Amino acid sequence: MRFNLDHAAASPVSPAVVAALTTFLTTTDSANPSSRHEPGERAARALADARAQIAAELGCRPGELVLTSGGTEADNLAIKGIALADPRGRHIVISRLEHEAVRESCEYLRRAHGFEIEVLPVDEAGRVSPAALGHAIRAETTLVSIAYASNELGTVQPIADLAAVARAAGTRMHVDAVQAAPWFDVSPAALGVDAVSIAGHKLGTPPGVGALLVRAGVPLEPLLHGGGQERGRRAGTENLLGAIALAAALADRPRLRMSAGAIAAARDILIDGVLRDVPRSILTGSRQHRLPGHASFCFPGTAGEAVLIELGMGGIVCSSGSACAEGSDEPSPTLLALGIAPEVAQTAVRFSFGAGFTPAVAETVVAEIAAAVASVSGMARRYSGQDA
Repeated sequence: MRFNLDHAAASPVSPAVVAALTTFLTTTDSANPSSRHEPGERAARALADARAQIAAELGCRPGELVLTSGGTEADNLAIKGIALADPRGRHIVISRLEHEAVRESCEYLRRAHGFEIEVLPVDEAGRVSPAALGHAIRAETTLVSIAYASNELGTVQPIADLAAVARAAGTRMHVDAVQAAPWFDVSPAALGVDAVSIAGHKLGTPPGVGALLVRAGVPLEPLLHGGGQERGRRAGTENLLGAIALAAALADRPRLRMSAGAIAAARDILIDGVLRDVPRSILTGSRQHRLPGHASFCFPGTAGEAVLIELGMGGIVCSSGSACAEGSDEPSPTLLALGIAPEVAQTAVRFSFGAGFTPAVAETVVAEIAAAVASVSGMARRYSGQDA
């Protein structure tokens, strides 16, 4: 028995992606799309075709698409690129739940360029209030950046309402949609925002490709200088194989979306079962506004890493939170933002999944979680002498 319940870190590579890459690699010579010879021109045509397909799937124009190395680069390009290209002010608004790529980009702008970063609080479910955003925006606010869904909590934000507030104030808004893109429409037009980040490895590609969707007319200062690739917005030889993989993964996305309701129903079985069978367990994030394939808990009286080891021995692959922050001894800032005590935050475990997560799988996982937590709790009691 083995269950991969860590899709929020990286989803399995889609068979459609494997097929697309295999076809290209076995029928086309490798070449640089910028080269002025026949193989290079074929590569350029393949890149243009992939870009057009990605744009069509994401609801934008090919010229509004900047291919990147992943979500982190896309977030960095959005935050730094928009802020540094806009002379109107030096005030940025984010939430307490943003990914490290957003937080650290803002910290760089504060430290190196004198920007003021205002951080919005969230409620106990991890949601940002549109009213709070409205109070935070000023005339000199350059950018608002709010993640569509939290990678640690699975909580989904009221992006359309938040975007309406930013738009009414005349402030540009960026959305990190890395976790939301497999499940929801993330086109800038649908969300009412100016820029959207996605990552291929959350959609079924190998790691190493992502995209930033930037609405036409939004100025963007590049992070990488050199060649004229990506319309001057991102220098460097294009990742042609990554673009082909991303196009194939996005075309395969309706398959996951068709099963979203069934996955969410199985998720609820998992949540209900854990809260029923695991004493003191705490669901983190919103019960109502949650990604279909996400459930996250704290297990007071344990250590999250110890529970992970126990679950791994039972064949369940999951994580203690953001894969980008794994190994840190510090409690998760995301969980602390909900008002969870630091010692409880360090007991967090995240389960994330996709197609194939059925009610039967959910029941099996509940039993494994209950056994793992009981085992870790028992060891902790024996170590502390409470069972003496």
